[in-house]
Amino acid sequence: MRTYRDLFRTPEYTPLFASFTLQASAQTVAALALGTLVYESTRSPLLSALSMFGGSFAQMIGALTLLSAADRLPPRAALTWMALIFGAGTAVLAVPGLPVAALLALVLGTGLVTSLASAVRYGLLSEILPEEGYLLGRSVLNMSVGTMQICGFAVGGVLVVVLSPRGTLLTAAVLYLLTAATALTGLSRRRPRATGHPSLAQTWRTNAHLLSSGPRRATYLAMCVPNGLIVGCEALFVSYSPRHAGLLLAVAAVGMLIGDTVTGRFVPRRLRERLGPSLRLLLAVPYLLFAVDPPLPLGAAAVLLASAGYAATLLLQERLMALTPVSIHGHALGLHSSAMLTMQGVCAALAGGVAQLTSPSAAMAIMAAASVAVTLALAPGLRPLPETRPGATELRESPAGP
Repeated sequence: MRTYRDLFRTPEYTPLFASFTLQASAQTVAALALGTLVYESTRSPLLSALSMFGGSFAQMIGALTLLSAADRLPPRAALTWMALIFGAGTAVLAVPGLPVAALLALVLGTGLVTSLASAVRYGLLSEILPEEGYLLGRSVLNMSVGTMQICGFAVGGVLVVVLSPRGTLLTAAVLYLLTAATALTGLSRRRPRATGHPSLAQTWRTNAHLLSSGPRRATYLAMCVPNGLIVGCEALFVSYSPRHAGLLLAVAAVGMLIGDTVTGRFVPRRLRERLGPSLRLLLAVPYLLFAVDPPLPLGAAAVLLASAGYAATLLLQERLMALTPVSIHGHALGLHSSAMLTMQGVCAALAGGVAQLTSPSAAMAIMAAASVAVTLALAPGLRPLPETRPGATELRESPAGP
């Protein structure tokens, strides 16, 4: 499977793509509206960053408690109900007079549900597509995120002015309702991939199994820490340039879209391992320019270039799939998503704290330098994997999982 035509001819991929796109647009619009609402009321870069990315803190709680359900729930029903929960939570965020503490509590609550939603969605993707089509299918979903962020931040910036932040949050809630309707009507009934009942103990056992392998540990760290530090930079865009934050976030989305498109569609398999280290460094190095507080056009160009490096995570996801039995693909991908988003929340808070002590531009440069250091430290553990025939990984580990 090498073409987009083949991809969208695959049964159920189109409705999965549509529901994913709607949810990405809702998340983008809601994040910008909430970040603006909190910054207008508090003038705090830290609280603004936490409101946009603080839900990521709950991701690891979900990864430690809920992920065994990812392969044990009917995917269509799970995705539908979780989209409805997101819509209801976003509508509550628009209630006038809600204290900032209550806003952040709601953000954390919806973040807990997100950890399971991501695991269910990406596990279903691995079930819908053949093994050789996963990278292309995942790259298209990533491209959808980039496109929706470009449109969402641009349109969201207009909606915040025209409708107010609270009106924009209600718009996002409607988009979540459309997400639920698309999943319910477009996806077919499927049995869970794994048997048994979800439990806390099963979640912990599978997490321990996934992290017991050195190559998998290095892959998880490389997918979560360096790009989390760069998301910390992005969390400072509102405080760095309140009038142009939407532009900078849209530029970042364009760069990510370019990187995912080129890597997922045009880079041959034999070159992916060689390209990975360069992309991981590209993600951080351009942000070092913010140490000299560049003018907006130059800063935007640095953001565009750096964001193409997010494609490194796409290649690392393919590596993780090769290292993981099929029966726990949903759990493994959910653990990655939860750990990555948790790290993004941690780094958003860290970046906000550093910006409080220094300045937003200096904090971005510091976070970028840390990302470069972590990438270089992890390089020895990410050596190329030996070529294996399809299914070889499953023969090395029990297909039933731990």
